[in-house]
Amino acid sequence: MKSKFEKAIENRKKGYNCCQAVACAYSDDFGIDEEIMFKISEGFGSGLGNMQGMCGAVSGAVILAGLKNSVGTKNTTTKADTYKIIKEIVKEFQTKNSSVICKELKGVDTKKVLRTCEGCIEDTINIVDEIIFKTTSKN
Repeated sequence: MKSKFEKAIENRKKGYNCCQAVACAYSDDFGIDEEIMFKISEGFGSGLGNMQGMCGAVSGAVILAGLKNSVGTKNTTTKADTYKIIKEIVKEFQTKNSSVICKELKGVDTKKVLRTCEGCIEDTINIVDEIIFKTTSKN
C-alpha cells in the first residue's frame, strides 16, 4: 500500500498541481471521487491560479481541513474550529519553511529556493497527518 506522500508524488508526476497532488491523495479518505477532488482543487495550484500566492500544497491541506471538520450546510457553526485548524496548519508549514508563499518558496525573486514543490508536498502531507488526522506517520 502506498503512503499518502507516495500517492501525492505520483499525482504530481502525472501533471497534477501541488494542491491537486495533496488533496487527491486523500480523496478516498473522504469518499470523494478523485476526478471531483481534482476539479475542486484545480484553481489553487501555483499559488492560487498561478498568481504565486499561498502554496498550492498548503491550499490542499485547507481543503482537507474543511472536509474533515465541517458538518455541512445544516450547521454552519464549525467555521471557527476549521479556521483554527487552518491557522495551525499554516503556522506549522511556515515554521518548517519560513514562508507559505509559493513565489518565496520557489525563490522567484531571490533565486534562493526555500523548498521544492516535492518538499512542500511532503511537509504538507506530514502536517495533514499530524493535525487533521492526528497521526504522526513520517514518509
